[in-house]
Formats: sequence, C-alpha cells, structure tokens
Amino acid sequence: MVVKPEWLRVKAPQWERVGNVKETLRDLALNTVCEEASCPNIGECFNAGTATFLIMGPACTRACPYCDIDFEKKPQALDPTEPTRLAEAVKRLRLNHVVITSVNRDDLPDEGASQFVHCIDAVRTISPQTTIEVLIPDLCGNWDALATILEAKPEVLNHNTETVPRLYRRVRPQGDYQRSLELLKRSQELAPSVYTKSGLMVGLGETDTEIRAVMGDLREVGCDILTIGQYLQPTQKHLSVDNFITPTQFDIWRELGESLGFLQVVSSPLTRSSYHAEQVRELMKRYPR
Repeated sequence: MVVKPEWLRVKAPQWERVGNVKETLRDLALNTVCEEASCPNIGECFNAGTATFLIMGPACTRACPYCDIDFEKKPQALDPTEPTRLAEAVKRLRLNHVVITSVNRDDLPDEGASQFVHCIDAVRTISPQTTIEVLIPDLCGNWDALATILEAKPEVLNHNTETVPRLYRRVRPQGDYQRSLELLKRSQELAPSVYTKSGLMVGLGETDTEIRAVMGDLREVGCDILTIGQYLQPTQKHLSVDNFITPTQFDIWRELGESLGFLQVVSSPLTRSSYHAEQVRELMKRYPR
C-alpha cells in the first residue's frame, strides 16, 4: 500500500462557514461535485463561500473507475426548477465566479446541453456580474450540443482530458482521448471569445514524457487554461494510486505549461479542476477577448 505523503494533508475547515454553505445547498436541494466526488478541498472552498454545482445528477450514466460519483442509480428526468434554484444559490452565496458541471447524461438526446443553457441563463438573469464556467462531459461527440452550450456564452468552457492516451482504457473506458481534444478544438473555433480549459490527474502510472505530450496536444488545439493534480483513491473499490507526485514536479509542469503558452496553469498535489477557478477573472483582465 502506498502511504500518503505529508504534503497531501489538508487543514481542518472552519465548520461554521462550511455549515452555512451546506445549509444553502440543502435548502435549495442542490448537488455539488465537492461532496459527490469527495473533493479534498471541500473545506477550503466551502470556507471561502464557493462551490461547484453538479447538475442533472447525482447519478451518472458512466462508470469511470477513478470517480466517486454514483453510477448505480438510474438517472432521473431533468428538473425544470434546477436552473432557478442554482441561480438563487449563486445569489445567496454572493459568488463572483460559479462553476457548473454535470454527470454524464448519455441517455439524453442532447447529452444535457439544454440544461446547461438554462442554468447559464438563470444565473445571468439573477446575478449578471457573476462569471460562469461550465465543466462539461464529452457529449458523446455531439457537436451540435456543444454549439448549443457555447451559444449561451459562458466565460470558460472546461472539459477534462483526465489522463494520458495509454491509460484511457483503464481510467476512462467510455471516453476517447481524441474526442476530448476535438471538443476543445471545436470550442475554440465556434466561440473564440470563450476561454477553454482542461485538467489532468496524475499518479495513475503515467510518465513525465506522456504528461508533456498531452500538454503539447492541448496547446495544439488552443487550450488556454490547464489544471494538474494528484489522483487520490476515493474508496478501496476505485483505482489505486500508483505513485504520489512531489510538489517540485508539479512546479516543473507549471513552468513548462507557461512556457508552452497556456494563459494559466494551476499545478499542485491538491489541485482539482475547479480549484481557485475564480482566478480566471484576473486572467480575463490580463488577456481580454
């Protein structure tokens, strides 16, 4: 068994602040990926009054062996009140930047694109000053669905590559590396004013050379923002950690990413796709579109 190193220890959260966020989420019957996916930064983010909202869930139509989101329950019909409730939470929590993600909904004709749009529109109506990031699945390669989401003009379109091509069959058996790259490429082409973003998990047996190759591929398709973080095994039934990457190596990847032309690289052991996502507001001032 691989022993978790000291640098992965998380400070205890201020539970009073966490409780306030949780109370809002429960009152409005909303899911967050922070809770559903057992994110290690939940204390820090909830203390800061932020959350990544998980829509159309919590049941997922895929069974990725690294992910702690439930795939055994049957997905439910979309709730038409969800966008309004989500927007109300954004208002109550006074969020400057909101991240909206979803489970995979391969059972829906548009893979859930319309619900993303309804959520974006609802937030724009009730909290127009809030910038919006959508973290979307690969939509099964439905590029009409992608265009639908982009027409709603989120500030950031995020889609995670997650791992290196060699490990896709084991880590993302229902995903496709080239399809994920194509999604990011088409996003740039369809809506050049929208910043694109992707994320990688490390510690699953990939090599430094493979990580560098993926970073190069992401820049080839015009990806603007990159996150790199350590994979942590949610439970014993999930994929085990192959190795723990040192903070020094994460710094090396961050410096490499910046040299490749990414506008922002967030790379550290505890980085997750939405970690410090609000920093994009400063990026938008430096690199306006």
